[in-house]
Amino acid sequence: MTNRRMTAALAGLMLLAAAPAMAGGLTGQEKKLVAASAAEEARSLALLEKLVNINSGTLNLAGVTKVGAILQDELKGVGFDVKWVPMDKVGRAGHIFATHKGSGRGKRMLLIGHFDTVFEPDSPFQTYVRRGDIAEGPGVNDMKGGLVIMIGALRAMQAAGTLKDADITIVLTGDEERAGLPISISRADLVAAAKTSDMALEFENLAREDGKDMASIARRSSTDWTIKVSAKSGHSSGVFGDGAGYGAAYELARILDGFRRGAREVNATFNVGFMAAGATAEVNAAETGAAATGKNNIIAAKAVAQGDLRTLSNAQTDSIHAKMKAIVDQPLVGAKAEIEFGEGGYPAMAPTEGSRKLLGKLNEVNRDLGLEPMAELDPLKRGAGDIGFVGDMLPGLIGFGSAGEGSHAAGETIDLKSLDRQTKRAALFMSRMARP
Repeated sequence: MTNRRMTAALAGLMLLAAAPAMAGGLTGQEKKLVAASAAEEARSLALLEKLVNINSGTLNLAGVTKVGAILQDELKGVGFDVKWVPMDKVGRAGHIFATHKGSGRGKRMLLIGHFDTVFEPDSPFQTYVRRGDIAEGPGVNDMKGGLVIMIGALRAMQAAGTLKDADITIVLTGDEERAGLPISISRADLVAAAKTSDMALEFENLAREDGKDMASIARRSSTDWTIKVSAKSGHSSGVFGDGAGYGAAYELARILDGFRRGAREVNATFNVGFMAAGATAEVNAAETGAAATGKNNIIAAKAVAQGDLRTLSNAQTDSIHAKMKAIVDQPLVGAKAEIEFGEGGYPAMAPTEGSRKLLGKLNEVNRDLGLEPMAELDPLKRGAGDIGFVGDMLPGLIGFGSAGEGSHAAGETIDLKSLDRQTKRAALFMSRMARP
């Protein structure tokens, strides 16, 4: 062998050694699926820009409906039976409920997402702007990026012939960022879908740590609480005395410090969002703050506070509710207080062995795609979401959406390179779950 041929041969061996271990674990049909997923990128980018440039803030019912119509057409195009579920009863636009009947021999999958954003029409942040591999726009990562990944994966499955056997139900809500009340109506279709499914996949944004993709098998709850205090008022010279007592301000301070000292549990947090005390004190109509009146020589007669509670399981929510109520029910002299827990909160999705087994299957997909295995994300780093409403019913995975930064804030971005990677992951994972 000549030196030139030997050099070429060695170079070829080096290239083979450096190539990802993708080909070895993929069937011929799966290789076709991966190629079809890659081919979806241009179409996904165009759809993403189109969706982001339509304002779909939760309370912009017309905008939410318009984005919903586009998504319905996309799902019909891949063979789903699609239904629009109006939500006027709860003051919201509506949801999308779509089904695809497969062979009945694989896992029955429930895909979850939402198409509203936190950016209402009065927000100055309204437009999609691309700068190389990064794009900026309202809801671009939370979660319109996830929606185009879901659709791109389904299109790739259709092209490769793996969709025909898949039993899939899709529930896309139009009010995830501000759920309509009562929850018993606004999440009825999601809960019903879970009862006929074996697993849930949520297409919200992909979590990353130190440049590595992370998997999520749990989401903490998000519920709110309100404390109202009333107390005997009087001249400030009488505070602490038997006649007047301590007043509403000291009682509220006692309660909140009692929470800090006596209601904390591992993986749970409760935050005080705002509080007020004085001769009068009340929460505003939008529940975005409170106002108080008074003078420094008058004992406060009223006090209010609002905050949130986040837990890792619904049992933990009940436990902390009981602790908080017990603290409230021990008032200082001359005061009385009550605590109310909001009805519109999001339940927790606790980590389970069933979800860990799904993660194991996802890491087999990662191996065969030449991607690094995904470790479990600390649930303290994942907020609440719609999958929490079905988390006690079936195992699931969270984070099939796009990678990005700054969700819920002006300047929210998406890493466009993540679209291709996530589309391949989702398409291959769902195709394997559809097999007997």
